[in-house]
Amino acid sequence: MNITRRAAFGTALAMPVLATPALAQAWQPTRPLRLIVTYPPGGVNDIVGRIIADSLGRELGQPVIIENRAGAGGNIGTVAAAQAEPDGYTILFGTTAMFGVNPILYASSGVDAARDFVSLGTVGEVANVLSVVPERVRATNLQDFIREAKSRPLVYGSVGNGSSSHLSATVFLRMAGIEATHVPYRGSSPLVAAMLAKEVDFGFDTTATSTAQIRSGSLRPLAVTTTRRASALPDVPTMIEGGLAGYDLGIWFNLGVVKRTPEPIVARLTEALSKARDEQTAQRLRTAFVEPFIVPAAENQSFVAQSAARWQDIARQARIAID
Repeated sequence: MNITRRAAFGTALAMPVLATPALAQAWQPTRPLRLIVTYPPGGVNDIVGRIIADSLGRELGQPVIIENRAGAGGNIGTVAAAQAEPDGYTILFGTTAMFGVNPILYASSGVDAARDFVSLGTVGEVANVLSVVPERVRATNLQDFIREAKSRPLVYGSVGNGSSSHLSATVFLRMAGIEATHVPYRGSSPLVAAMLAKEVDFGFDTTATSTAQIRSGSLRPLAVTTTRRASALPDVPTMIEGGLAGYDLGIWFNLGVVKRTPEPIVARLTEALSKARDEQTAQRLRTAFVEPFIVPAAENQSFVAQSAARWQDIARQARIAID
């Protein structure tokens, strides 16, 4: 599925939101809200969550406090958000993996983000980058790398079983017709450390967490997983440009609340998020190597559902298992 519904934050204010003025004024928070980020502090999810929490709090007139609930690939925090009171004071910071992979990996958890949450809107998008360790791989472009991978055994790292990093690699290997041994690490920092220590030949990691090492020359980027080049790495081609037609695996972030939340509250939060996605917020995201990403309000729910279904299909085909 090619995702073409993209818009710059600067145009967001002109977009209609789901709320009508009457609904939007029917609910106003009177105490701080919490935004559950399902990963530890310091990673891309936490960074993006804090950026959007600041601007959302400004629009709502109440602080939005980050609560890091890490574990089980984001599922612990998702369960916590699903069990919270549906009063608008608990918001889930959602990711592609939580909506599209966790329902497969944690089928017995009783929570399915795509089924149980209503999306308030998308926030940003990052690409995974296929990077190689220069001391272990000779290739300097995607096609040469594919030929090299077919000529000798290679080992690759990901940020964990079932992660977007792992699935991006799985799709790449299948489309390129190559095999490689997988070593899952527990997050971006351990993966990047392993690559810098030359423990693996290549890996998939987000622009947000690998751009610094790429710019320093410690890692050699070959392609990004989105259909457009990453602004942080404008010289790095896409997988499609590298010869893998149809490869499109961007990683998006969104905010959501449980579907039991009353419509006037959903409408007010949706309106506030729309206004929070302004140019100042967009610039803060770009500084963190994250692309501002908005799906028009009328298409948002279907986009999330379709994207989640696609990632779930990839996870099933890859027969991903929990660590």
